[in-house]
Amino acid sequence: MREPTLLPVFGRLGVKPPVAIAATPAISRRMKNVVARIREGLSAHGGLALKLGVVLWTVVVLAAVFFILQA
Repeated sequence: MREPTLLPVFGRLGVKPPVAIAATPAISRRMKNVVARIREGLSAHGGLALKLGVVLWTVVVLAAVFFILQA
C-alpha cells in the first residue's frame, strides 16, 4: 500500500516570503499646514490644553453620574 505524500504543514516548503509594504498616508499640503499649526499651538500651550482637557473630562463624568442618579 502506498503512503500519502507529506504536506508542507510544518516547515517552509511552498510558503512565499512575506512582502514588506511601506504605506504612507497621502496628506495634502493644506492638511500638513493644519497639522503644523496644531503642533505649534500644543507646544506653546500644551500645559493649558492638558488642564482644560482634564477639567472638561471631569465635568462630563460628573454630569453623567448626576443624570444616572436622577433616573
